[in-house]
Amino acid sequence: MQAELKQALHTELYTILDYWMKYTPDREHGGFFGKLHNNNHHDPFAVKGAVLNARILWTFSAAYNSTGEEQFLKMADRAYDYFARHFIDKEFGGVYWSVDYKGHPVETKKQVYAIAFAVYAYSEYYKARGQEEVKQMAIELYNRVQQHSYDPVYGGYLEAFTRNWQEIKDLRLSNKDANEKKTMNTHLHVLEAYANLYTIWPAPALKENIRDLLVIFRDKIIDPGTGHLHLFFDEQWRVKGDTVSYGHDIEASWLLLEAAEIIGDPLLIDNFKELSLKMAHATLVGIDKDGGLWYEYEPSQRNLVAEKHWWPQAEAVVGFINAWQLHPEGRYLQHAVNSWNFIRERIRDKVNGEWYWGVRKDNSIMEEDKVGLWKCPYHNVRACLEGMTRITRMSEGL
Repeated sequence: MQAELKQALHTELYTILDYWMKYTPDREHGGFFGKLHNNNHHDPFAVKGAVLNARILWTFSAAYNSTGEEQFLKMADRAYDYFARHFIDKEFGGVYWSVDYKGHPVETKKQVYAIAFAVYAYSEYYKARGQEEVKQMAIELYNRVQQHSYDPVYGGYLEAFTRNWQEIKDLRLSNKDANEKKTMNTHLHVLEAYANLYTIWPAPALKENIRDLLVIFRDKIIDPGTGHLHLFFDEQWRVKGDTVSYGHDIEASWLLLEAAEIIGDPLLIDNFKELSLKMAHATLVGIDKDGGLWYEYEPSQRNLVAEKHWWPQAEAVVGFINAWQLHPEGRYLQHAVNSWNFIRERIRDKVNGEWYWGVRKDNSIMEEDKVGLWKCPYHNVRACLEGMTRITRMSEGL
């Protein structure tokens, strides 16, 4: 079963990367188009987002680091060149949230989530190119986050700021989010970014930051009763709302353990081996009979968002493979295979390529963009890379 899944992920990896190389480069204005519709027609005037462009940089850097293929490095170079010239705020530090199709700043707020993805991407690109200026910019971005966003009183990181790092009223990452000072989502991706930075720059202070973030997840963000994540908090870590995000549950289940392993903290590794399985098990209630993972559920209102978005399916493949690595006797490998089968049958666009945004309860296709501020190659390419690597390790007894 695992051999077939590994081969399927290998094939899908190249299929996704080929799509992004063929359809997304903006050959007139540089970088990549900000929006492609389901039929692959691009919007030449769409804004270009920092999150999308950082994720493209990470994707092709990671693909090159895994395969050694020059075509992927060439795309990583393109992504880096555009990001460095247009998204880095050279006056106040950090990154712009978005630029227009010509590369001029549009939304200049400092969203810590976006800066985290820049750190994540620059760290991966440094592994590909080894250029000191890339590493130094990753460190500079990390320092800006620590200087302006870190909360020395209650711990953790505040969400957003104006361009020059002043307080801002609207802290939301997107319109669907609660306007709260701290969120699970930003903390998860700050942790992910810091862990990747640590692999190229193992500074003691950074290690302590990662350890602090893991303790926050263990003690404040993961519900000890249900194994689900709390999503929104005030400054003092009081929980706001009760929405469950099944995709984030399964994504965090493997990212948290990976971060503990990267810094080599024995106690936290033990903590998150246990919590990883608990979170993976908690995610099972969000799986439909067809293997797809529902989006969100609000227990107090008994309200299920009956949609299956692309990224929770990708994270389910990795999260359940991770759970299988921790507990081979369970059915987690089968859950990973079921997730992949759902992706293959319902999420992959068999006509125009790449993955749809998602499907509704009746399996009708959601008419969202195939490429946009949020729709990117990061989740699905990472699922392929992580899945292949982890299955190989299990087959080799590692």
